[in-house]
Amino acid sequence: MLLVYTHKITPRLKYIFKQICTRILGIPVDFTTTVEDFIAHDSLKMSYTRQSLGNEIFVRSHDLLFEQGISDLDIKVSDWEETKCFFANSDQSALPFDIFSASFYLLSRYEEYLPHVKDEFGRFTALESLAYKHQFLEQPVVDIWAFKFLKVVQTQFPDYQFQNRKYSIRPVIDVPMAYDYKYKGIMRTVGGTLKDLFSFKFKDVYKRYMVILGFKNDPYDTFRYIVNRQKYVKQKFIFFFLVGDFSTYDKNNSVQKTGFVSLIKQVGDYCKVGLKSSLFAVDSKATLKMEKERLERIINQDIPAARQSYSKLNLPETYRNLTELEISEDFTMGYINHVGFRAGTCTPFFFFDLDYEIQTPLRINTYHVLDFALLKHHSLLDKKMILNRIITEVKKVNGEFVPVFHNYTFSNSERWKGYKELFNIIIDSTNE
Repeated sequence: MLLVYTHKITPRLKYIFKQICTRILGIPVDFTTTVEDFIAHDSLKMSYTRQSLGNEIFVRSHDLLFEQGISDLDIKVSDWEETKCFFANSDQSALPFDIFSASFYLLSRYEEYLPHVKDEFGRFTALESLAYKHQFLEQPVVDIWAFKFLKVVQTQFPDYQFQNRKYSIRPVIDVPMAYDYKYKGIMRTVGGTLKDLFSFKFKDVYKRYMVILGFKNDPYDTFRYIVNRQKYVKQKFIFFFLVGDFSTYDKNNSVQKTGFVSLIKQVGDYCKVGLKSSLFAVDSKATLKMEKERLERIINQDIPAARQSYSKLNLPETYRNLTELEISEDFTMGYINHVGFRAGTCTPFFFFDLDYEIQTPLRINTYHVLDFALLKHHSLLDKKMILNRIITEVKKVNGEFVPVFHNYTFSNSERWKGYKELFNIIIDSTNE
């Protein structure tokens, strides 16, 4: 066990030390403000305060973990070997930066509470982030810093047996629209037909009725292919189904259609099923609760995880609603148009509510690549290059890689050409 001496034990301090030491490095950690207890400890120990006590591992602390509330911090990002960091400290410190305060800043999403420019959906964008502005968005810096700290500890305590974690993947399948043509109802089918006719898309009209009459497979019905790919990995895929009411933004099939309900149940027999909340549910706990209960009635079990439509998060309200409804995991933390690490990590972490200064039971799984983010890279070779680059970064720290693909990504559409190959690269990455 690692014993940490500090001048003040705060919820922020306990939260970030347990994330870095225990969840990333596998080292149990405890805290003390008593010098005598610290001296008597005969295993791993370090001090995290303003001045060192003696010859122990000493990391000079920034004030962030001892503060409350939000303030406008003056952050200066500097190069540090192969990565970057901020909150520089003194030469006496075993690390040139306070990685614990820096990690807390990123994991708590401190910057998303500060004033910022939002996009048309009200989302925090990559362009507003510290990581993008200082070119470390494509590195899981929190994990990198953790392993730099581990090297310091190993040097001081060479006989201690440390745990090793392994690289893993956790593919997410987003299902905002299960079928392109099937189970749409008369009004939507007629409306879609007229729209295609007026747009002179006669091939689409033909395709629509071939699917409806059962002569062709629906182009979005790729579920058998995806489930079959799961056989090659240990971790179950998780499908997020949208079961909210039809709206301008959310256009999935109705849960009144037995075919759609049967699909959810069939997928649930082989994979995990989570809730993709509608855009209106992001701001309404009552709507979110209704959709949660609706999906639970279909799969006859509690919903383990949620993902917000359009990757929209309103912090801290969105995560408070999930917590109050006893949804244990979220898969929304990521960027629509950029690959990389929104919270600076490839390790799941618990949401820390900065307003209440508490760690919540909601587990945040950040995603690192969304299929739409790869569309701006026109050639398949460029897509492979950026995907492999992110996978390599996760492998360096033996983290968990979370990609998000949609069911229609695996269709034969020209737009998604080559994406099956990209998905196979992810699947095969666990066997290398």
